[in-house]
Amino acid sequence: QVQLVESGGGLVQAGGSLRLSCAASGRTFSSYVMGWFRQAPGKEREFVAAISSWSGGNTYYKDSVKGRFTISRDNAKNTVYLQMNSLKPEDTAVYYCAADSGPYSGRYSYPPAYDYWGQGTQVTVSS
Repeated sequence: QVQLVESGGGLVQAGGSLRLSCAASGRTFSSYVMGWFRQAPGKEREFVAAISSWSGGNTYYKDSVKGRFTISRDNAKNTVYLQMNSLKPEDTAVYYCAADSGPYSGRYSYPPAYDYWGQGTQVTVSS
């Protein structure tokens, strides 16, 4: 069983920045594809970003966050990050990290592909 704990959410003005962290338990973190998703009130959970396993050499982003958000991982710390810059009110949501323990399906933007989920952290961007 893998436990994921997000942190770093909060209230920020439009144009500001936040860095979300997701700490994972277990000794096989480096082998997981990691993703960030978000869910706004009344909306479905949507993909934000994902990073490949091991060295994290491949990253993927929702079109609307490209150039503003950066996903990264530190396997020594069992942690994945989401650096969010130039935040907009439409980025307001609960942000969740998720782990795909494999076998890798290539469906990194598809929530059911992920086996483990954190409890979420609220991000609120004021205009």
